[in-house]
Amino acid sequence: MRNAMFYGCGTALVTPFQGNRIDFDALESLIDWQIEEGVDALVILGTTGEPSTVTDAERPAIIECAVTRVSRRVPVIVGTGSNDTKTAIRQSVEAQTLGADGLLVVTPYYNRASQEGLARHYAAIAERVELPIIMYNVPGRTGVNLLPQTVAALARHPNLCGVKEASGSIRQLTDLAAACGEGVAVYCGNDDQVVPAMALGARGVISVAANVIPRQMHELSMAWLQGDTKRALELQLKALPLIRALFSEVSPIPVKAALARMGLIEETLRLPLWPLEEGKAEALNRELKRAGLV
Repeated sequence: MRNAMFYGCGTALVTPFQGNRIDFDALESLIDWQIEEGVDALVILGTTGEPSTVTDAERPAIIECAVTRVSRRVPVIVGTGSNDTKTAIRQSVEAQTLGADGLLVVTPYYNRASQEGLARHYAAIAERVELPIIMYNVPGRTGVNLLPQTVAALARHPNLCGVKEASGSIRQLTDLAAACGEGVAVYCGNDDQVVPAMALGARGVISVAANVIPRQMHELSMAWLQGDTKRALELQLKALPLIRALFSEVSPIPVKAALARMGLIEETLRLPLWPLEEGKAEALNRELKRAGLV
């Protein structure tokens, strides 16, 4: 079995804003709380971290802040994907230089590259860094599906060691398990499918919900890994109503609203993202109260 970057729950952390600037105090507080709650890794500048609206000047400051604050307590995985291979390479090299433990690289969005184009994109990045790379498949946001056969071929490269699978398709997870076996670390990218994904061999989850319920998502994934499948299923089902409220709108809109209601960050997004409409906000608040979070 190839070593995974982590086992359990990695939180796809939000990027807190205060007005037009990064709220580094809130970011440090979130990092400390996440680690205290038991998460197994932190993903910085993934989709939930709003990298599309973070400037080139802000990126290194965010990475440096996270790496310094984490101080090797858990792995720091930095999102460095782009729809331009040169940019993805530059951002990957930058993250490596700044002390990241690994990279999360989303498939190129909008371009709709072929499988050969995707393979060459990932291979080009992997040749320029020494860090382990988790490929990230989320076709609902990118417009392209990284097929299991392509993942299996790419996994022959020593740096391409994992995939975050967020297609939402159980069939794709099954095909990944068949194509890759234990040759690549699969991480569930859908909070409502952690148990089925781990039943098919996933090492854990890269979770949006863990921003709000980090201990529960950690315990869910670890229960499965430790063989307590009944407990894992109980935790998955218990979390479902809140998870669905957290995905009532595109991420990170609802999760930032939740964290704001919990008093952990300001509810600030950068355009074109916009806060939740009233009805969805009320439904989210009901689930937060039911979960005892507010």
